[in-house]
Amino acid sequence: MKRALVRFRNSDFGKTVIRNQKYAPILFFMGGFIFDTLTLGRIDRVYDTVVLCSHMILLSITLYLFNVADDGKWKNTFIGRYSEYFPLAIQFFFGALSSAFVIYFFRSVSFSKTMVFFILLVLLLFANEFLKKKISNKYLQFSVYFFISFTFFTFMVPTLIREMSTFIFIISGLVSLAFTLALILFIYTSSPSTRAEISLKKLISGILSIYLVINAFYYFNLIPPVPLAMETGLVAHDVRKKNNEYIVTYERDEWYIFWRTHNINFHRQADERVYVFTSVFAPTAIKKSIFHRWQWYNPETRSWEITEDIGFEVTGGRDRGFRGYTYKNNLREGEWKVEVITEEELLLGVVDFVVKNTSEPNIKGMEKKSF
Repeated sequence: MKRALVRFRNSDFGKTVIRNQKYAPILFFMGGFIFDTLTLGRIDRVYDTVVLCSHMILLSITLYLFNVADDGKWKNTFIGRYSEYFPLAIQFFFGALSSAFVIYFFRSVSFSKTMVFFILLVLLLFANEFLKKKISNKYLQFSVYFFISFTFFTFMVPTLIREMSTFIFIISGLVSLAFTLALILFIYTSSPSTRAEISLKKLISGILSIYLVINAFYYFNLIPPVPLAMETGLVAHDVRKKNNEYIVTYERDEWYIFWRTHNINFHRQADERVYVFTSVFAPTAIKKSIFHRWQWYNPETRSWEITEDIGFEVTGGRDRGFRGYTYKNNLREGEWKVEVITEEELLLGVVDFVVKNTSEPNIKGMEKKSF
């Protein structure tokens, strides 16, 4: 193995790699992101579960190997020959896991206050590119590890036990906290150099602070209710079920409005119903009650008034999400929005529109689509 490594370094390709090693962090970052983008699809697939669990386990092992390397533990061993690559491996796993969560959260996040947590994940994903020079900072190292671990368990625990609730979220956080503190204590007791470099009290205080902040985000509905995700949400003139397909008639928006399917202006004729159709993805075998919260904006009080919560249950497993709809009669003119929420009032998405009464149907802008 050693001779093979020497031959590699003396080859033209090896010399090129060594000359451009300053770009290695970017390449490892891109490698982790591209790998996940091409291979990950559904959180409840066996392949996705195996990949994410493998990343998490290998990240934990690599953190241990890296932190005890300064104690000479791997001197003159097979592991010791490659210890210089541990920071790159850590960066790869940080990049792979954070990019996976960005991919999954992108399905769950709505253009609302849940966007805050999604933005934090995106920032972590791109900040990973600049961590190489600071990866030896153990406070930063374990803080990022805990954040990723917390996110990992909030996805995995509900998927594996096939249930999700506030209690399950709390359990997921506690499991993550226990795993992180166990790893920190194991490294701390095994590595004299780690004990000399950090204050255990300061490090644990930082981890607990992150734990409290994430739970505060959950309490204020700033975290999407993963692994649920709203795939489709639109306001419609008619919804009919035929041969296990939903035929939805709605007013399409202009071609350049790529972030919304329906026209935000709903032209309503007298006595016409207003439908809201949604499809919600859930992992296989998860059952969850979903509600459409209809709200009207009162221009006099300048506030949103809840008119009704209409619920239905979703069952996971369908790629394009569990489909459902609610409707209301005699809607007054003005701004409306329908929040798609769980029974814990966690926000999945928002369907907003403006009701405009008209005597003539908007035939030109109508479209029928099968879901």
